[in-house]
Amino acid sequence: MKITPEIINHEFIGVQGLVASSPHLNYIGIGGKVIEETRNTFTFLGEGQRRSIIKESAIFNFNFEDGTIVQIDGKLLVGRTEDRLKKSVKRLW
Repeated sequence: MKITPEIINHEFIGVQGLVASSPHLNYIGIGGKVIEETRNTFTFLGEGQRRSIIKESAIFNFNFEDGTIVQIDGKLLVGRTEDRLKKSVKRLW
């Protein structure tokens, strides 16, 4: 998978994810398969438990099917998937 700023437009349901960093220490390390996405949260299914994480307060590592691991700040992911498609992102590199 080619990593570009358009990665934030990707559909994250079904992707393996992990909270890499957060000011909420209880969030760090929570992960699993993304089973639901709302405007402000991701819901992970891991170890038989559903855990909802607020997007804005975390940095996520997503592991895509081709083995690519991408770290994304949750602040970039706030909003519904269909609304994120309309946003434009400034290239940071």
